[in-house]
Amino acid sequence: MDYRVSWSPTALDDVDAIAEYISRDSPAYARAVVVKIRDTVRKLKDFPSAGRVVPELADEKIRERFVYSYRLIYRVQNSDVLIVAVVHGRRLLEPLLDQVNDA
Repeated sequence: MDYRVSWSPTALDDVDAIAEYISRDSPAYARAVVVKIRDTVRKLKDFPSAGRVVPELADEKIRERFVYSYRLIYRVQNSDVLIVAVVHGRRLLEPLLDQVNDA
């Protein structure tokens, strides 16, 4: 079963900010990171349960995949996958919990 994958505006902003930050030092690496994020998202349409449950939330519907040092956080509901946020792995998720839960 193919799931429909969509992005929240916040997640799109996150990817833009990541690319902008990395490109200050290496435009090539910034492109590589964005491509890897997009490739990982594409795979979610076939295997949304492949990601682990976000430990801070312990909610089976909210999962994550790691892309390099970034957490790709998404919500699975029925046949939909919503990319909620893309944050650095060292960043505390607590300030973002409302955003993740409300998406």
